[in-house]
Amino acid sequence: MIESLLTEQQKELRTEVRDFVKWVPKQLLLDMDADKVRYPREYVVELAKRNLLGLRFSKKYGGRELKWVDEIIALEEIGVFGTSLGCLFSLVSIVGEALNVFGTKEQKEKYLEPLLKGEIFCAEALTEPRGGSDFFGATTIAKKEGDHYVLNGQKRFVVGAEGADIFLVYARTGEDAKSISTFIVERDMGVVSKYVYGLMGTRGGGAGRLVFKDVEVPEENLVLGENKGALVFGQMMIPERMTSAAGALGASRACLEIASRYSNKRTAFGRHIREFQGVSFRIADSITKLDAASGLVYGAAVSVDKMGSTGHTRRLVSEAKRFATESAWEIVNNAMQVMGGIGYTNVYPIERLLRDGRLAIIWTGTSEIMNLIIQHEYYKEVLKQDDSIRNIENDAQEADAEVEKIYE
Repeated sequence: MIESLLTEQQKELRTEVRDFVKWVPKQLLLDMDADKVRYPREYVVELAKRNLLGLRFSKKYGGRELKWVDEIIALEEIGVFGTSLGCLFSLVSIVGEALNVFGTKEQKEKYLEPLLKGEIFCAEALTEPRGGSDFFGATTIAKKEGDHYVLNGQKRFVVGAEGADIFLVYARTGEDAKSISTFIVERDMGVVSKYVYGLMGTRGGGAGRLVFKDVEVPEENLVLGENKGALVFGQMMIPERMTSAAGALGASRACLEIASRYSNKRTAFGRHIREFQGVSFRIADSITKLDAASGLVYGAAVSVDKMGSTGHTRRLVSEAKRFATESAWEIVNNAMQVMGGIGYTNVYPIERLLRDGRLAIIWTGTSEIMNLIIQHEYYKEVLKQDDSIRNIENDAQEADAEVEKIYE
């Protein structure tokens, strides 16, 4: 849909990423889905070799200083693999965002630069066993002792729990409900990967539970400052949700193309099944949903590029994440319905993409959390008085009948 909006440089980037996508071995996908590979380091290393990690970050540290739109272009292509490989590509963007925006020069040199070179691997430790969407309900504690902090607690559903070298960790540093701080914690500081989950889909990323027991973290590994974790978290929700939305576009496109080609080959009752309205209308619905999702995702990316992190852009990012992931779920289900029984087998990757796609509606903020943000930020916008806009409410014939405008 957005083909006409891309610059020549963006088309060249897309070609680069498509070449990388062709390089990824089929066996790697199969072994990850079979839980034979828990963390594909060679995949991340190859991304780094091709200078495809951290596209938005400074060239000084190995990035390309591109925009969000460019990252969406890249991730849409990688999204055809499903959520595991897309997530591993995105983690550098997510953890790197905290370092790039809030990190000190020393933190960037020590962690961001080697991340972009594929020399170390990262993960974000946010969700806890007793809380998912409740960020301020964190129970992991970081207690200051001299020149370091002592961390105690647990995090769960951490992609890269098995495989990552450093973790972006949110922990409580005060009694106040909002006293949360952000740390870069190295695995070798004493982080233990206690449990790796058996997942319905999105396998191969080493998702598991982390345990912090008296883990000593140097004070210089504090990101931004003590009790400023909420500021970091607010910024981080942009890469978390934009990458989820972009990956969903790629998975949607892959399913739609597979089902469309199948329906053009498969015959029943003497006709190609694409000629039956029941099939062709499902394809049409999927095309429309994908184009609508693309427009929303790319529009949100442009807004973030121009406006940064604001209430307005947080709303758009939340809309993009919710709509793109929910559309992907509908599109993959349409694809399976078009293909019938064969779509339910591992002869085609539709069943794997369906298993992957279900998680996308949950992680990095559920659709329900997205709705909370969407309506909250919209109300803030619409309830502001703006005299430059015509007040349509006054255009009713009996608009002056104030006695009839009863609000209590």
